[in-house]
Amino acid sequence: MIKKLVSMLSAVALTVSLVGCGSSSTTSATSSGNTASGSGNPIVLKLGHGAATDNPRHLAAEKFAELVKEKTHGKVEVQVFPNEVLGSEPQMVDAVKLGTLDMALADTGIFASMSPKMAAINLPYLFKDYNSAYKVLDGPLGKDMAAPLEQNNIHLLAYWENGFREITNSKHPIHTPADLSGLKMRVPEIPVSVATFKALGTNPTPMAYGQLYTALQSKVVDGQENPLTNIYASKFYEVQKYLTMSNHQYSALPLVINKKKWDSFSPDIQKAIQDAANEARDYHRQLVQQQAKDLVSKLKAKGMVINTPDQAPFREATKDVYKQFADKIGSGFLKKLFAQAGQ
Repeated sequence: MIKKLVSMLSAVALTVSLVGCGSSSTTSATSSGNTASGSGNPIVLKLGHGAATDNPRHLAAEKFAELVKEKTHGKVEVQVFPNEVLGSEPQMVDAVKLGTLDMALADTGIFASMSPKMAAINLPYLFKDYNSAYKVLDGPLGKDMAAPLEQNNIHLLAYWENGFREITNSKHPIHTPADLSGLKMRVPEIPVSVATFKALGTNPTPMAYGQLYTALQSKVVDGQENPLTNIYASKFYEVQKYLTMSNHQYSALPLVINKKKWDSFSPDIQKAIQDAANEARDYHRQLVQQQAKDLVSKLKAKGMVINTPDQAPFREATKDVYKQFADKIGSGFLKKLFAQAGQ
């Protein structure tokens, strides 16, 4: 009787063990981009970004998830993680490279260590308007900039939108570069951004976006620079008085995916995801431009003092930033870039 009971318990334990292994295998297959054979489970892709949930970036990411599900007929699902809950932008890009995160949206400057040409997008006063930026990013030069990412296990799907960057601070209006002198300014963890604000006479302080509101509130930094959509969505108007419409940099957001994951997909799945990325890109750009028209008045209503300075002195103050990065980016490539950007 005892032997029979032991035998029964062993069988139960073995069954539980096999079920547990089977569950682990299914999860692994799902996270690695391969639908479990015969299970009907969708491929689940995790996408991380650093913006708030009411930011156009998040709305576009949700739109992308919706489009992917629709275009793959439910075979692929995208889970979106906003607010840097999966780490700062550099950390998320590293995770995509390592394969511990499937997808990320991050500023082009984050990718410059892998593709020095990408640093060019953040050069001060490179693009005169949105269309000149799109002409470069969606054409051969955009592909050229992204090509080295493949060697780092990262595949670019599309350049999404962040927009033109503006300056805010808690001290006084900024009319000329001299007004920036000595201000402690938060900048992204991007070498071109640091160099630009050094050239403008500030004390640039690289910092993750998720830490920014608290840093402004506690006066750890005096100011920051971001597109209007970020300034409004993150409520920087609560801790910043002055907004300067400087348009000093255009900022794109590459949507990237782990290359091994991408290569594991069938051609029809790849096409569906690529089409969804392009559609969501256009949706994102439209949202950012629409909001930019309305946000100046909204930020003024929130109590911000807003001015639009003459850009010429700022251009002059930052012209040496180009020289600092010319060797890394490549003078030949810069000439092509200037020609297409309308410089």
